[in-house]
Amino acid sequence: MASTYVNDLRLNEMATGDESGNWGVVTNLNLELIGEALGYGTEGITTNANTHTTTVADGAADPGRAMYLEYTGTLDSACTITIAPNTVSRMHFIENGTSGSQNIIISQGSGANITIPPGDTKAVYLDGAGSGAAVVDAFASLNVVDLKVQDDLTVTDDVIIGGDIDLEGSIDVNGTANLDVVDIDGAVNMATTALVTGVLTTTAATVFNGGFASNADSTMGTDKKIQFRDAAIHISSSADGQLDLVADTEIQIAATTIDINGAINASGEIIAASLDISGAIDVDGTANLDVVDIDGAVDMASTLAVAGVATAATSANITEGALADGTTAWDAAAKANATLVLEENTTISAPSNAVAGAIISIEVAQHATSGPYTLAWNTVFEFAGSTAPTMTATDAKTDIFSFRYNGSVWQEIGRSQNMAQT
Repeated sequence: MASTYVNDLRLNEMATGDESGNWGVVTNLNLELIGEALGYGTEGITTNANTHTTTVADGAADPGRAMYLEYTGTLDSACTITIAPNTVSRMHFIENGTSGSQNIIISQGSGANITIPPGDTKAVYLDGAGSGAAVVDAFASLNVVDLKVQDDLTVTDDVIIGGDIDLEGSIDVNGTANLDVVDIDGAVNMATTALVTGVLTTTAATVFNGGFASNADSTMGTDKKIQFRDAAIHISSSADGQLDLVADTEIQIAATTIDINGAINASGEIIAASLDISGAIDVDGTANLDVVDIDGAVDMASTLAVAGVATAATSANITEGALADGTTAWDAAAKANATLVLEENTTISAPSNAVAGAIISIEVAQHATSGPYTLAWNTVFEFAGSTAPTMTATDAKTDIFSFRYNGSVWQEIGRSQNMAQT
C-alpha cells in the first residue's frame, strides 16, 4: 500500500511494509514538519493578484503549514486566499503583511470566510469540512480574566463593561460618550464645548470665566438676568445655535465688546452705533440699508435685482465662457459672453435659461489652419431680413455677434465680421 497524507498537517502516514529501509528518514521528516507547523511562515502573493491559493504540501516543507502565517506582496485590490486542501482542520494566526492598503479574505470552501485588514492579524480555525469548509474567527467571543494592553487599544464596535473602570491616565473620546450618570468628585476641565441636551441645573452661582456655548436654545425665565461684567461675551455657534430671551428678560453687559463668531438671529431691531463683522452676514429676509460702503468684493451665487439705477465707476466685466463646436449648447445665463473656435461645421442650438431682456454675445473664430468651416443658427435667432449671416470663410478670422432676447426670439443687435485673430 502507498503512503497517505490525509491528516491535518499533511504528514506521511506510511502503510504497512511501506518505505522499507527508509522508515527513519520519513519519520524524521515528519517530526521536522510538526515543528514547522508550530512555527512562523511567510508566503508572497503575486503583485496585484485578486485570488491566491495556499496548498499545504504533502510530506514536504511548506510555509502554509506554519501556525503563524504572514502574507506579503503588493495589492491594488482585496485578494481572496484559499487554503487547501479543504479537508485540513487546524488553528492559524494569519497576518496581512501586504502593502497597498488592501484587505485579504481567508477562505477554505464555500462556507464562511474571514477578512483581515492590512497590518492586522487574526486568530482563525479551518473546519476542514470539504467543499463547504468554513474559516471561523477563533477569538470572536474571547473570554479572558485579565487583559493587559501595553500600547493602543482600538475597538471598532461596542465595549460593554460590567464592572468599574479604573484609569490612571486620560480618556480621549473623538466621538460621543453616552453616560447615564456621571459623578465627578473633582474639577471638570474642558478644552472645547460641553453639550447639554437636557436641563443644566446649578445649586450655586454659575461663573463663566471663558465662553458659553450651546447647540440648543438657551432660555431664561421671567425676571431672570444674565450679567457679564468686565469681560466680553463670546458666542461661537453653528447657524442653529441661538440665545432666546422670553418676555421681561434682558441681558446686561457692562463691558464694551461683544465678540460673536457665529450667527445673530434677531426678529426685531438691532441698534448699534458701529457694527464691525469680520465674518459673513446671512440674511434670509430683506436687508434695508440707507448706505452700503463695501471695501472689498461682492460675491453673489444668485441674482442681483436693482430696482433703481446701478452706477459703476468702472466698466462691467462679464467672464468669457468657451463653447464646444459641433451641435453647440449655449447656456445664456452661465455664458452670456461666449467664445467658440470652429474645428468642424457647427450649428448653434437654442440657448437655455433665456430671460426676456437678456443680452448675450459670441465671438466665433475659424481655426488657424484647418478651416474654414460653416456656422448655422437655430431658428430662435432672428437676423435682419430674416437672413442668417455667412461666417467669414477664412482661417484665423473672427466674427462677433450680439443678441437681445424679447421673450420669444433672440434678435441680433450687433455684428462685426472678418476680423483678424490677435
